[in-house]
Amino acid sequence: MDWLELLHEAAPVMLKGAGYTLVFAVAAMVGGLVLGFPTAVMRILPWKVLRWPANVYVSMMRGTPLLVQMFVIYYGLPSVGIEFTPVTAGILALSLNAGAYLSESLRGAILSIHKGQWSASFSLGMGYGQTLRYVVMPQALRIAVPSMSNTLISLIKDTSLVSVITMTELMLSTKEVIATTFQPLPLYLAAAVIYWILSLAFEQLQRFAEQRLNRAHRQS
Repeated sequence: MDWLELLHEAAPVMLKGAGYTLVFAVAAMVGGLVLGFPTAVMRILPWKVLRWPANVYVSMMRGTPLLVQMFVIYYGLPSVGIEFTPVTAGILALSLNAGAYLSESLRGAILSIHKGQWSASFSLGMGYGQTLRYVVMPQALRIAVPSMSNTLISLIKDTSLVSVITMTELMLSTKEVIATTFQPLPLYLAAAVIYWILSLAFEQLQRFAEQRLNRAHRQS
């Protein structure tokens, strides 16, 4: 069987796996953003009681491998009565991991905004929350988009790890085809190309987001 024939036969299975990969990545992106925003805000608040748990969460997620986090959630937690399906465990692990990195990007962007803008907003009678929402965050998002996008794009590649908890995605689909064809090289190369194409698509979305966020800045 030549490579073209092999890839033609494997395409339906691998593309189905790629579809699952995309769904898992998008779900984890949403989950990561939902976790990342409040965590970033908590880490810049003046109250230690709120900063401490956020700091511990970020340090733990960034300081341990994603693979270990998946094992803890899927294989470890059932021993204490907390059990997840492979899909839920995979998305949860990816979201928790991405949320920590996204919060760092947002925190750095927020802190880069000049303190004079905070003072000017307070002098106008705006509260902390209003200043953060209407003055600081729009500017911080524009600064944070490139680094946040890198984290989100990396989720495409990180989804390959969820195959270890028997969740069907591109890598597990590829392994299943290899198990029946015994042709690892062309199939792994095809999987790499698919991951690359998905990453390129998200890079285009990143550029679009940057252009939209920078439009008002350029006009001013």
